[in-house]
Amino acid sequence: MTAIETGASRPSRNIRNYALALLACTTLAGVPQAAFAQDTTESAAAAAGQTSAPASQGDTIQTISVRGVQRLEPQTILSYIRLRPGDTYTAAAADQALKDLSATELFESYTIRNENGNVLIEVTENPVINRIILEGNKRLKDDKILPEIKLAPRQIFTRSKVRADVARIIELYKRQGRFAATVEPKTVQLSQNRVDLVFEVTEGPKSRVRQINIIGNENFSDGELKGEMVTHETGLFSFLSGNTSYDPDRLAFDQQKLREFYLTQGYVDFRVVSAVAELTPDKRDFIITYVVEEGPRYKFGDVEVTSQIRDFDGEALTRGLTIEEGDWYDAQRIEDTVEELTELAGRFGYAFADVRPEFRRNADDLTMDITMAINEAPRVYIERVDVNGNTLTQDKVIRREFRASEGDAFNTLAVERTTARINSLGFFQEGFEVEQVETTDPDRIVLEANVEEQPTGELQLSAGFSSLESFLFSGSIRQRNFRGRGQTVGASAQISRYSNSVNLSFTEPYVFDRNLSLGADLYRRDVNSFNLNDRDQTRYKKVTTGGSVRLGLPLTEYSSVLFSYTLNYDQVTIDENQFFNDFDNDGIQECEPLLVSRFICDTLGNRMSSILGLNYVYNSTNSYYRPSRGDRYSLGLDFAGLGGDVKYLRIRGQTAKYWPVLGDFIFSLSAEGGYIHGLSDRGAGLDDVVLTDRFFLGEPQMRGFDIRGVGPRVLRQPISTDTDGNALVITDRERGGDDAIGGNAYYLGRAELEIPLGAGAREFGLRPSIFLDVGALFNVSTPQLQNSPFPDGISYQRRDSDGNLLYLTADNVLTTDSTDSSGAPLDPAELTIAPFQEVFVGNSSSPRISLGIGVDWNSPFGPFRIDLAHVLRKVEGDDVKSISFNVGTQF
Repeated sequence: MTAIETGASRPSRNIRNYALALLACTTLAGVPQAAFAQDTTESAAAAAGQTSAPASQGDTIQTISVRGVQRLEPQTILSYIRLRPGDTYTAAAADQALKDLSATELFESYTIRNENGNVLIEVTENPVINRIILEGNKRLKDDKILPEIKLAPRQIFTRSKVRADVARIIELYKRQGRFAATVEPKTVQLSQNRVDLVFEVTEGPKSRVRQINIIGNENFSDGELKGEMVTHETGLFSFLSGNTSYDPDRLAFDQQKLREFYLTQGYVDFRVVSAVAELTPDKRDFIITYVVEEGPRYKFGDVEVTSQIRDFDGEALTRGLTIEEGDWYDAQRIEDTVEELTELAGRFGYAFADVRPEFRRNADDLTMDITMAINEAPRVYIERVDVNGNTLTQDKVIRREFRASEGDAFNTLAVERTTARINSLGFFQEGFEVEQVETTDPDRIVLEANVEEQPTGELQLSAGFSSLESFLFSGSIRQRNFRGRGQTVGASAQISRYSNSVNLSFTEPYVFDRNLSLGADLYRRDVNSFNLNDRDQTRYKKVTTGGSVRLGLPLTEYSSVLFSYTLNYDQVTIDENQFFNDFDNDGIQECEPLLVSRFICDTLGNRMSSILGLNYVYNSTNSYYRPSRGDRYSLGLDFAGLGGDVKYLRIRGQTAKYWPVLGDFIFSLSAEGGYIHGLSDRGAGLDDVVLTDRFFLGEPQMRGFDIRGVGPRVLRQPISTDTDGNALVITDRERGGDDAIGGNAYYLGRAELEIPLGAGAREFGLRPSIFLDVGALFNVSTPQLQNSPFPDGISYQRRDSDGNLLYLTADNVLTTDSTDSSGAPLDPAELTIAPFQEVFVGNSSSPRISLGIGVDWNSPFGPFRIDLAHVLRKVEGDDVKSISFNVGTQF
């Protein structure tokens, strides 16, 4: 492999005998060498190892011959030069011929000799490139570099083109912030005058911004100004902020950001005097220095609105301005005011209203007078609505989301709402906007929906782990735009340690092309309840098989009402071998409260639930999945009792509000609550609402508490003896039973502040937040409690699965025979329930409060959420939990 000297320059042709030195050297592959024949051509001939007669000046050229060609024809080479037979041979003419040959970039070396009028041109052709190889390029792949270079296989190799391509590759790396990158071109000689061209790349580290210096800032600290820039200094936590690499375009943008910041603070004369980026000697980092001039600070002077549109009163608009005389000048407030006035004009049909602020600077008192001039514009009407680009989705699916029709007066609110509704479909590209196209008529406009179809089918297979359900597996298939009609069809299944579920669903958003939605679901859900202190001990199992039908009717642009009917068949069972017994010796195995608690025994059985539902929903948020602005309210009422075995009335309400604060921070407040009232009398000592129909509260709804960790519960406390033989109640909940029994009423409130991070953290998908949760679960009848008396407890004779009494042989073998082989009676096989007492706690409406931080991460293996919470207030019986996490589930 031969290195190429891309940086060599051509020596001056005024150096005598240069041809001798040039021809005597063995040239590097691919480097064109030119021997300039001057008045001593015999020296060149000697250097070439040939004998020739001395060239005399003024000889008439008799013949011109070419030697050394391989691919080219001699006549082709002769066509490149100006020498012709019959011309007078001179050193200047020979020198010009050499220049002509050099300009073709076809030759590696070339000489001209004159032997008494017989001119001999000897050439060595440049090789042909066989292939181009890139080595050492890890950050920029071949498909990014090869399209940028000019050389290609089967082209003629030239030194100048190699030098240009080296510069292009280095420039590509500079754009990536790698200013220490170097490229060394080499060639590999092949047969038939071919070469492989190899670019050996040393990428080097990414050049980062080591330090940012600001000179001239007197009113704001360096830290405040650096916080306004996009570029950040390299530091310990720079991976969170990002943008630590040097970028000339970003440097220019930062200067604009500084000016924008000062303009919002009243410094209208601010300017960046200079911005210099210096590369450190090791080419690894940059030091950026800004020299700024702040100037004096201005206030608003007279602020008024003038209007040439007859529908607007300038004086009335002036009174409605939020800018007041004496406020510090703020360019952002002016921009916001222009947008508000433009939007106001658009609401009245003036689509192309021109609002221009006029400035009058008063240098004497440092004030700025502003006049918002609304220039004359025609009222605009919609000529037509065009939909383009939809290859799968039917036109009507898009057009029914428009809030403006042909012939309507133009209204910016209607256009903005149309854009939001089409984006909410999720069928098209992100950032879709309805375009406004002018026509030849100044009072007509065309609305265009130029959409780009996106895949709407979803196939999800996931495995994950959560602190709630340990390992879980789920799979789903859904089509959100079935047959291009906007219908949603889906099927899903989930398997975890404590629950299994299967669900089929269908939704038609516009029934018979009317603004009515219709949906149906079929499902089966298996849920295992467990002892909170021993989750390997399943307490009871609930299997729900059912379906629902729902009908939605919009009331306004932001609100709708939803009617639903649900039919569920619930089967609540328990392990009979473990918790059934025949204490009264009547031969009937029954659920034994001493083994499992009375309230669980009262829950067992099969029930049919027939439920009518009515829900009101209001949603004005700007995003369904991750809102940053707007309100969301819902109120639901369910009535169970239209047939079936269960009768109750349940009401639930939710509300949430979102604000952007302090720049990119998002603050939200939400609250929800519910109440269920049983409509049938279940008997003395029993709550009118069945355990499985009650509300439960804890993880994940209320952070800082365990699953079902808030609200009423029954604690089973073992009784032991102290050193004196007296009863000793063990209150350690890890050694006893802990069963949540739910409540008939609850409330839950949340305050959360989402913290914005830099570009680096956003690329990782990190979204941290600070939260405060307040809630309670309460209002349930005191259950019947069980006790096993101290000190002996309760003993009973064991039975087999068929209910037969069991006896114990002399060898400690269980048998149903009451006597041994000799007829002697056997001892009953007894089981003793150790002494215990049950305590009812947690039935309080007193608020529980937790405070903490959480992080959402869109990880490569699924969404991940971790919360670290500290409980500020709790009630006796509540189960707390500091850390909770969930990963791998799909929603």
